[in-house]
Amino acid sequence: MIDPSWISGLGVFLFCIGLIGVFTRKNAIIVLMCVEIMLNAVNLNFVAGAYHYENIDGWVFAAFAIAIAAAEVAVGLAILLSLYSQRQTISLDEVSLLKH
Repeated sequence: MIDPSWISGLGVFLFCIGLIGVFTRKNAIIVLMCVEIMLNAVNLNFVAGAYHYENIDGWVFAAFAIAIAAAEVAVGLAILLSLYSQRQTISLDEVSLLKH
């Protein structure tokens, strides 16, 4: 079996990729995908910790995080569809909807 430290290292690497994507991209869908990569990296670390400590709590946290991520994607895509229907763009540079 794979050592849990390698799995945690992969999770950290994926989290860093997602974080870089969130800070550098301008397209809202790509930013949403990068947030999903970050959430899945955290799930990977939960599972690696659960395997290392032989405890089921990490699996339970990962299952809840997957459910929350599904709800987050649904809300995020609904906001993006509403934004596109009003502004005809999903570029985060051109969105000033929350500014007054």
